[in-house]
Amino acid sequence: MVFQERTYSVLIVTATDSFSNNIMPLLPPTDYWPISTAHSVSEARRIIAGNGFDIVIINAPLPDDFGMRLAIDICSSSGAGVLLLVKNDLFNDIYVKVVGYGVITLSKPTNMQMIAQNLRILCATRERMRQMEAKQATVEEKIEEIRLINRAKWLLIECLSMTEPDAHRYIEKQAMDLRVSKREVAENIIKTYK
Repeated sequence: MVFQERTYSVLIVTATDSFSNNIMPLLPPTDYWPISTAHSVSEARRIIAGNGFDIVIINAPLPDDFGMRLAIDICSSSGAGVLLLVKNDLFNDIYVKVVGYGVITLSKPTNMQMIAQNLRILCATRERMRQMEAKQATVEEKIEEIRLINRAKWLLIECLSMTEPDAHRYIEKQAMDLRVSKREVAENIIKTYK
């Protein structure tokens, strides 16, 4: 890959070390870091509980479970991209069950070029998820600010008998006069009158 600012954290879930060894050349530390490995679904769940990952590669089946449920759970509860490798004779059945959750499925055996291409797709998808998460955070902050301002307005209405337009103008004027945000004015009003 070309030089980039961001690296992608990876969890490889596989029963065999040979799979990890074969896939490591596709994961240069300039693009993928840190890289963790789990040898079972239960170990993967423990690792995931303590760390967030950008990409999870699951080489099914695993000793304690197939791995399909793990793939679905990761996609349902995080922004991580999941690549699930399954035997060719199970591919269609598994694909139908996981595609709706956003799991990318590859049939085994496969070549390293196919895995590398899917890793790039997962990186692109992860970037898109980051952008959506940032937009969602901004929207949530704005909603919280509106709630604070409305709460401050109601305190002004109750405590100082202002009308709603007067309370609104008061908050805006205080923000301009004090050169602070309306949120800060609202927080001060709430502290004062609560």
